[in-house]
Amino acid sequence: MAKRTTKKQPTISRPQLGDNVEILDAGVVLDQPITETLETNYMPYAMSVIVSRALPEIDGFKPAHRKVLYTMYEMGLLKGARTKSANIVGSTMHLNPHGDQAIYDTMVRLARGNESLLVPYVNGKGNFGKAYSRDMAYAASRYTEAKLEDVCAELFGDIDKDTVDFVPNYDATTTEPTLLPVTFPAVLANNTLGIAVGMASSICSFNLRELCETAAALIKDPEHDIAATMPAPDFVGGGYILYDEKEMANIYNTGRGSVRVRARYNYVKDGNMLEITQIPPTTTVEAIMDKIADLVKAGRVKEISDMRDETDLNGLKLTIDLKRGQDPDKVMAKLFRLTPLEDAFSCNFNILISGMPRVMGVREILAEWTAFRTECVRRRTYHELDGKEKRLHLLQGLAAILLDIDKAVRIVRETAEEAEVVPNLMIGFGIDQTQAEYVAEIRLRHLNREYILKRTAETHELENDIAELKDILEKPAKVKRIIMDELQAVAKKYGEPRRSEILYDAAAAEGDEDEDAVPDYPVSVFFTREGYFKKITPQSLRMSGEQKLKEGDEITVQLETKNSAELLFFTSRCQVYKCRAADFADTKASMMGDYIPARLAMDEGEVPVYMAVTEDYRGYMFFLFENGKAAKVPMDAYATKNNRKKLLNAFSDKSPLVYAAYLRQEEEIAIQNSAGRMLLVHSAQVPAKQTKNTAGVNVMTLKKNQRITQVRRASRMEIADPHRYRVRTLPAAGAVLRSEDLAEQMSL
Repeated sequence: MAKRTTKKQPTISRPQLGDNVEILDAGVVLDQPITETLETNYMPYAMSVIVSRALPEIDGFKPAHRKVLYTMYEMGLLKGARTKSANIVGSTMHLNPHGDQAIYDTMVRLARGNESLLVPYVNGKGNFGKAYSRDMAYAASRYTEAKLEDVCAELFGDIDKDTVDFVPNYDATTTEPTLLPVTFPAVLANNTLGIAVGMASSICSFNLRELCETAAALIKDPEHDIAATMPAPDFVGGGYILYDEKEMANIYNTGRGSVRVRARYNYVKDGNMLEITQIPPTTTVEAIMDKIADLVKAGRVKEISDMRDETDLNGLKLTIDLKRGQDPDKVMAKLFRLTPLEDAFSCNFNILISGMPRVMGVREILAEWTAFRTECVRRRTYHELDGKEKRLHLLQGLAAILLDIDKAVRIVRETAEEAEVVPNLMIGFGIDQTQAEYVAEIRLRHLNREYILKRTAETHELENDIAELKDILEKPAKVKRIIMDELQAVAKKYGEPRRSEILYDAAAAEGDEDEDAVPDYPVSVFFTREGYFKKITPQSLRMSGEQKLKEGDEITVQLETKNSAELLFFTSRCQVYKCRAADFADTKASMMGDYIPARLAMDEGEVPVYMAVTEDYRGYMFFLFENGKAAKVPMDAYATKNNRKKLLNAFSDKSPLVYAAYLRQEEEIAIQNSAGRMLLVHSAQVPAKQTKNTAGVNVMTLKKNQRITQVRRASRMEIADPHRYRVRTLPAAGAVLRSEDLAEQMSL
């Protein structure tokens, strides 16, 4: 495949008849492979987004966050007073070439007042908005002030000791750090969300104290049970974490999974109202209110009389007034199921390691951070060792003149030229040039024995320090001990109690709520070819007469089930609409029933072609298409946790659908084509695919202009010799229908 690209050519002067005129080439059209276009134009952009924008690195920061924090550190805002946010934004632009609004957005999220981070890095004054509200906007940068939080001392404490590499900024006028030498695993201490090209990152936050204890325990014992010291994530907004041991183990081991978070509420008996004070981190107050309002309007939630947002300086508060006689716990259980008051935080621990994106579990992330921090400590030790060795070297030269200060003065005084002072001192005392330079720069007032003795008194201390530093470099166990001590100090100084409470038995309780929510009793359901649905109780059905149907209509699905059963209506647009039998009122055989396209608000021209009824989403959906292909999709592929009512791409649209059936267990299917051939296919011969719109596999070989015309379950047919139509391998052409089987087909 080639892409036609126009490339402008350079100006060419051409001699013309009659005058001297230059004509510009309009350009030529060249054939360029699309792969070359992608490689030269798109791939650099994609790599830039992945490596330099969207994904965090092992220090826990994206480049934009790191630039803002480092700029604030260089401005002296770690210990100094606050300054206007506009000053910070302007100063950051020498590192970040993006606009001032993008920089300020980044700084706002780092602020304590915004409540986005469990461990905030910016101490702000003024309105920084709220992460839990989409309408509560932050003030402009000229109105707010900020400085660094005290915890930032753990980010920059060793940055001046060659612990990390520095690179030139975008215009090479200054340098900036590639990473920050954090003394704790900041990458897991805060929520981090990032969407790159072809990949994304979603990291949940963990309690700082638990995180530091776990990191230290893993350094001591790599096989340490993480769940023993860090049982679950911890979110800045609090709430309840519904503990799932299997899912949590999956997150810790693979870095993928989800954490279900439930809002925290109080019931005020005097006013008969619910006060919601903490919500999941994935939603906002306005989104919750919009969803509740929609449910009330639709008549699905009838227990609420009023609702208002009473958030103030004391924090979040959403108040819901209940109607008289309502059970608050049951109302909240219903809201948990139907609204974002209970939501899941999806985890995808995708982190850049040495410039390469990697999805890692908690154990692997902490191991990588330990390796990074080990390198920082070693580089810091080398830096300190080099400084102390240089200092010792100078003091040793200074000690040499202690033997004869008068000689040093005489050498300087009797030297004719200034350039000869240092060489003469080197010769006179047997010291090198560096030591001689240091001695020569001593002021005259310091050439006394007291000053020299004070300076050389450091020599013994320096020798001990150097020996200790060399010992650290030679013994990895000492480096580990230093890291563990730093982690313990951070946990003690900055650690806070958990904000999110863990509910270990929430799963069992939720099941009871679901069962109580819908009245459950036996019903018979009917679905017609024209799209009409009826739900009739057994008592009413026994007393009823003939079923009333639209002229020319017929019943295609009739079965006994429960009122709590799920109904899945597959449509002509390859979509599926989901609802419960309880959503329909009980009716009688003498009634026409509900017209499904209108009741479920289907798209214009869309009609239902099949209805599946399930209580547990076990079994398979079996589809057979006109082109001879069959698809088998596990029923649980249509199950959703957030009560979605419409699913796209419910089955393949590559070929017209001839047959659909919900198979509770494997069955034999009879397939007949337009050439008068029939094939018996057992559904077990068709492999199941989790992808709902899979095109399926070939089961019946068709010649040109042939198609599948009829499909039935073999158990509902009487075939004289069924072995004639069975095959061991698929696809197959089938066998020509015998006259006696054809007569049986005609009678059906």
